[in-house]
Amino acid sequence: MATKVVMEALSPTMEEGRLVEWKKNEGDAVAVGDVLAEVETDKAVMELVARAAGVLLKQAIPVGTTAPVASVVGWIGAAGEEIPGGAGTAPSVGAQPAAPPEPAAAPTPPAAAPAPTVAPVPTSASGAQHAAPLPPAPGARVKASPLAKRIAADRGLDLGGIAGSGPEGRIVMRDLEGIELTAASAFAGVETAVYTDVPLTQMRKAIAKRLVQSIGPIPTFYLTAEVDMERAHEMREALLAADPKNGKFSFNDLIIRATAAALRQHPWVNSWWSDDHIRQWHDVHIGVAVAVEDGLITPIVRHADRKTLREIGGEVREMAGRAREKRLKPEEYTGATFSISNLGMFGIDEFTAVINPPEAGILAVGRLEQKPAVVDGALVVRRRMRITLSCDHRVIDGATGAAFLKTLVGMLENPLAMVW
Repeated sequence: MATKVVMEALSPTMEEGRLVEWKKNEGDAVAVGDVLAEVETDKAVMELVARAAGVLLKQAIPVGTTAPVASVVGWIGAAGEEIPGGAGTAPSVGAQPAAPPEPAAAPTPPAAAPAPTVAPVPTSASGAQHAAPLPPAPGARVKASPLAKRIAADRGLDLGGIAGSGPEGRIVMRDLEGIELTAASAFAGVETAVYTDVPLTQMRKAIAKRLVQSIGPIPTFYLTAEVDMERAHEMREALLAADPKNGKFSFNDLIIRATAAALRQHPWVNSWWSDDHIRQWHDVHIGVAVAVEDGLITPIVRHADRKTLREIGGEVREMAGRAREKRLKPEEYTGATFSISNLGMFGIDEFTAVINPPEAGILAVGRLEQKPAVVDGALVVRRRMRITLSCDHRVIDGATGAAFLKTLVGMLENPLAMVW
């Protein structure tokens, strides 16, 4: 009997996934554990593996489709076996899959005048242009994917005037990128391009959901302090000079290490909020916000208070690289006890960061710059940096947050304090 291939929950927060690529074609032999497809979750691209052996009888959804967890995306069984639900008989091993039936032409809304023929150069979301194939001849049957038909109907686009870049001239989703024709303009015979609807990625959906959970329910307050980073700069220069090859670390690595040490002294800040209890963590796992193409992700430096600057620096660089490629494992970006977001490298002086629940706090780090300061009654130029602590008031009181920030500032201004 044929076995379902379902959209699995590949991360703890995953509710749906987008099928990025089929790794097996219909008719291919499949062993248990073989990679069937790649799926984009809310944070990474993960592998969907086979739970049964046989032949991939059917790819139930095309590439680019988003499906909820537990929904059927394919079937595995014996070659030629009938698929339940009237989906037909599968091809034999090694056979080429049958061509899908041509979809019916998308209905064109009634109009006083015929819709204009549009043959634009398809443009990607990044602005790159592709060579434009010819649109179908007048009166010819329009071939379009179901997703392209639905998007065209929502936007008021006439598929009859759009050139398709899919197999045999089929119109696919990428052909509609950068082409915006409102229904009102279609009736008037006027083409417009005043906006672009960008489909939500799984990551952007997850970010939106988390922000709603954070900004609304969490009573947040903010504490800002300015740090004298002159001694930290001198220490970094000395370490780099002593070991140019292996002594590399960034100021962000130093901030992670100092924050971890301060959290050990202030367990209320290293906590999670739950509806009926507050969980104070005995270990320090710091999430480090990393900007990626369509959002951000927070790789976690686990036991950051026990690691050297060199270890933290190497770990952050390695995970950040894989984060940008969407190759992090779920356990590498879930379960932080506290987070840090640093926008100093973008020239930002100061900002407030949004708490990532259930964490009780997050540290926002601005840029390090040279500015006038008064030291021992004299006006001098010092390296200064502003940091802002966002606090969940259900867990962290004002005095508690201020005490943590005071400890952190002291460690950054005197890095030797971290070795005590």
